[in-house]
Amino acid sequence: MVEHSGGDVSDEIWNSDDEFEIDNYQSSPMHSMSETSGGPAGTTSPDFIQKGISDETFGSFIEMGFSSEMIVRAIEETGGANWEPTLILETLFQFSTSDEPSSSKSKVINHLIGMGFTEENVLKAIQEYGDENIDELTYALLTYAEVEKMSETKDENINTNDDDNLYTLSSDDEGKLNYSNEDSILQDLIKMDYSREEAAKAIERCGKDASVEEVVDFICAAQMARQFDEFFAEQDKKELITKSKKRRVYNEPPRRERKPNTATANDELIRLPNPMIGFGVPNEPGLMKHRPVPIPDVARGPPYFYYENVAMAPKGVWAKISSHLYDVMPEFVDSKYFCAAARKRGYVHNLPIHNRYQIQPPPHYTIQEAFPLTKRWWPTWDKRLKLNCLVTCIASAQLTNRLREKLERHDGEPPESVQKEVLASCRKWNLVWVGTNKLAPLEADEMEKLLGFPIDHTRGGGISRTDRFKSLGNSFQVDTVAYHLSVLKPLFPNGINVLSLFTGIGGGEVALHRLKIQMNVVVSVEISDVNRNILSDFWKQTNQTGILREFSDVTKLDNHTIERLMDEYGGFDLVIGGSPCNNLAGGNRISRVGLEGDHSSLFFEYCRILETVRSKTADMRRR
Repeated sequence: MVEHSGGDVSDEIWNSDDEFEIDNYQSSPMHSMSETSGGPAGTTSPDFIQKGISDETFGSFIEMGFSSEMIVRAIEETGGANWEPTLILETLFQFSTSDEPSSSKSKVINHLIGMGFTEENVLKAIQEYGDENIDELTYALLTYAEVEKMSETKDENINTNDDDNLYTLSSDDEGKLNYSNEDSILQDLIKMDYSREEAAKAIERCGKDASVEEVVDFICAAQMARQFDEFFAEQDKKELITKSKKRRVYNEPPRRERKPNTATANDELIRLPNPMIGFGVPNEPGLMKHRPVPIPDVARGPPYFYYENVAMAPKGVWAKISSHLYDVMPEFVDSKYFCAAARKRGYVHNLPIHNRYQIQPPPHYTIQEAFPLTKRWWPTWDKRLKLNCLVTCIASAQLTNRLREKLERHDGEPPESVQKEVLASCRKWNLVWVGTNKLAPLEADEMEKLLGFPIDHTRGGGISRTDRFKSLGNSFQVDTVAYHLSVLKPLFPNGINVLSLFTGIGGGEVALHRLKIQMNVVVSVEISDVNRNILSDFWKQTNQTGILREFSDVTKLDNHTIERLMDEYGGFDLVIGGSPCNNLAGGNRISRVGLEGDHSSLFFEYCRILETVRSKTADMRRR
């Protein structure tokens, strides 16, 4: 996604990270020998065949990047007829450390082993994912390590009959076991070989009520970020931070002199709640009629503002966001309470919270309710009821085919180890069952349904399938946003004027339309041509009678233009948007530098524009 687009993540980050399954073409051993050693296929020495050295074994070593000469030398030095693959491999590694590495693959192997990963796991990861994407290999190796730690802990506690010692790395709600207090979570993390300091910091950041799996996920993301930066991008990171700080000097508006709100002045008090239900959600206990911390007088609307971004941002980010938005406390909400998919977001707004209501008809709350055709194929051992956060890309056909082959090797229910592996991929890629042993990623129209958009909202008009996934992955969850905006209907019975920043595909506009709140004027600012076309088509297809004005670049929407638009249309009642989270999201292990990042620093443009709107509104009222 282009830089200023309103949403969660950019192509630059996700396309090389957690979203794309690397299509890893594995050539056959014979094919590898013919290309690597320079000889024709099938030229393994007859002496080696007599010693039990098969073409497949020889080819496997070639696949790891070792030259045929080095392999022959290693076999001879390890005793010929008494050879063992592990012994040969150790000898090859010894050769690699003393000689120039034979290929890029051997360099990768040596590098990963140097990072502290075991040879067995390194080779397993390369066989599974190939050797081209170091970041994906690192993620896989960390995952192997966590699974091993989990298995070891289970083995240690198997006879204790203490359920509090069991945990899972699943991101689903089913099977999660909450720990009674902070100390028990800390002890469990220490058993998993995390340092006490690292575990304590993670618990502090995630909150005392966070589950073990949430804390482990946070630690893994932090570890991957450190390891990637240390080994691959230290200089780039230093340059990025230097440039980002310079940019912040120009973009960050001056702080308004006022007494800080005691609830937000201290960063330690802004923690992610568990459960993540904000000030209350439909059909759940804990619904509030009043904010726990009142809105400061300086922030009271109208005009109203509504700002959104990812909840799991680096430490201190939400305190800074709050401080620049009049010290209004964030409302953290997981959209799993509004639909069949999770989407953890923070919202800073000055809207009333009393008398909220849900748009009708209500959405489906489970996977099988949303997609009833999957129920026929859904195995009993897949206990998922909710999908994870919908992102910008989907799993490859190679991955789903590999999972099908694994399942078809077993008659009936597969063994537990296979179930765990399959479920891990299902959770990571939001796969659903479409046939016997057949898994598939969600289609764009299915994502539209889960996110609350009209059918075919992103379809057609020259928009590619890839662009549809990108746009949907970066959008609001409409049902969640509509629940918050529902309080505006009685306040603006004659319609509303909206300034929509980082509009994306119009999640806010769709929410207002579904609430039947007339949009008299919408001034939209969105950098993506694709997204602007989607919003324009929606405006026409829903027969909107109001005015839609579209701008492309939020940085070029200067204060004079904003004031001119307000004079023309009589002001704005709502300023809504969510600046890019590229430098905030946990999946970004390259430049997760917070609001100082080149992309996420656009938050300060939201602040600048909002301040201009509020100042101009005050001037208009005094006339």
